[in-house]
Amino acid sequence: MKTERLTMAQALVRFLAAQHVERDGVTQRALAGMFGIFGHGNVAGVGQALHQHRDRLTYRQARNEQAMVHAAIGYARMKDRLQMLACTTSIGPGATNMITGAAAATIDRIPVLLLPGDVFASRRPDPVLQQLEGPGRGDISVNDAFRPVSRYWDRITRPEQIVPAALAAMRVLTSPADTGAVTLSLCQDVQTEAFDVPLSFLEDRAWHIDRRMPDPDALARAIALVRGAKRPLLVAGGGVIYSAATDALRRLCDATGIPVAETQAGKGSLRFDHPSAVGAVGVTGTLAANRIARDADVVIGIGTRWSDLTTMSKSAFERADVRFINVNVAEFDAQKHSGIALVGDARATLEALSSITYHVDDAYRTEIASVRGEWGKEVDRLYGLGNAPLPARSEIIGAVNEAAGERGVVVCAAGAMPGDLHRLWRARDPKQYHVEYGYSTMGYEIAGALGVKMAAPDREVFVLVGDGSYLMLHTEIVTAVELGLKLTVVLVDDQGFASIGGLSRSVGSEEFGTKRSAPVDFVANARSLGAAAVRAKTVGDLRSALKEAQKAKRTTVIVVEADRYAGVPSYASWWDVAVAETSEQEGVRKARKAYEEAKRRQRWHV
Repeated sequence: MKTERLTMAQALVRFLAAQHVERDGVTQRALAGMFGIFGHGNVAGVGQALHQHRDRLTYRQARNEQAMVHAAIGYARMKDRLQMLACTTSIGPGATNMITGAAAATIDRIPVLLLPGDVFASRRPDPVLQQLEGPGRGDISVNDAFRPVSRYWDRITRPEQIVPAALAAMRVLTSPADTGAVTLSLCQDVQTEAFDVPLSFLEDRAWHIDRRMPDPDALARAIALVRGAKRPLLVAGGGVIYSAATDALRRLCDATGIPVAETQAGKGSLRFDHPSAVGAVGVTGTLAANRIARDADVVIGIGTRWSDLTTMSKSAFERADVRFINVNVAEFDAQKHSGIALVGDARATLEALSSITYHVDDAYRTEIASVRGEWGKEVDRLYGLGNAPLPARSEIIGAVNEAAGERGVVVCAAGAMPGDLHRLWRARDPKQYHVEYGYSTMGYEIAGALGVKMAAPDREVFVLVGDGSYLMLHTEIVTAVELGLKLTVVLVDDQGFASIGGLSRSVGSEEFGTKRSAPVDFVANARSLGAAAVRAKTVGDLRSALKEAQKAKRTTVIVVEADRYAGVPSYASWWDVAVAETSEQEGVRKARKAYEEAKRRQRWHV
């Protein structure tokens, strides 16, 4: 076997640069580059290898380790999980700063490769700087904290171990069913040690992503169930978009008239103005979708993991005889709710289902059109609310939606805004709506948008971020400016944590611990980071600022103060947030009574 002598880190960088992903006959590089912050635990290993091979794998410097993972998530999601980024840090706080991002990637099923440095494998200089010692174990490290939030985890204690570990990492990163964060903990001495690397390990390699079909018998049962349905509903999850199944979904709806509701990850699967589109479903759902869901007799979930927000904590689908069909590449998700499990690719399965001879009856079609019409008027009302003296969040969303047009991308993650966006945003394109809500990660917004812009430099990227998230993590504004990647950041000042403030009021706790009293000059802060920044006092000011930002060549931050209490109604939704069973506070006692009444709608889908 022919070999080349390289350090473990050099072999890894060469390997990553040679990996490709192939789907539907299209082949592209799997790793589009690496974010990194260097310390003593990786500068002489991965850092040296990246410097030596910088023509093979692009390196980008970040300002915060958590943020660079968020950027990698945004990039891979925008690329339908067919391309990804790696992130490297030193051992210690640099490594553990990435854990939040790793959790988000794994929960959201987004491929990200994490390469933290680790302690010395030789153990001779122990305890080294930033080493966690355990009296009961000699091999423990802070990187063990990545185990529960990684789809694949390994520690490299000998240089030749990188060969099987890197291959296993790519298998998981390119798996539609098993993907998420992959962590290879690289012992800092081992990164610099050389071994004879098989040349076949360094050669170009393509990982094929197939479009597997579900079991024919299960498919036949599902088709029979749909044919007998009177009030079917299709729930589109993120899998519809990741598998490029949006056209197949539209054709199925055109042929059958089945209405489509969308999860957070699936929003944009169908244009908002399609006759079958009833909008967001669940806790953050529209009145149209939640009405249809309540009385649905057959629910077809495609590419969804059926989170509590989607099912309203299992209170959304109220019919006693409701049945589920689950289309998912992951058997784990396909088996949920005791449904007919169609384990397979979303696009291939939708194409198979489109051959069904079925159409909803005229009465159901009329009902769908009616609730759609009512909802359209409600969105118009909320977009033009005219709230004073401060604008409502719904008006701010309306202005950004208008500015985004057909192809602008909105990025958001946590707080009150994602729920309002899910209900109100009129998505015209499958990639226009980018909200991280599987982990609802505060601080994701600006960093995630950086990754979105890297993946789609020809599209305008709008960030909607609350003051709470902004204060947690805004440093990647510097990275965006440095890389020449333009973002338009709409910073909505809610004077604290507005979402949890509302939740606190609903459980009788009077917004305890959720308001901000310290004044913050957000405009000055954004300018100090290199962005252009302005303050918008009215919705009219915001619209003007958005137009100017679109003309600009660098990142712009628009600060607008919002009415903390002018929220969007809940539209017959409910979320299981447990209320104290006993309390001296009258508000809590009232909230507990309402909670117990609402829980009667909850059910098991077994």
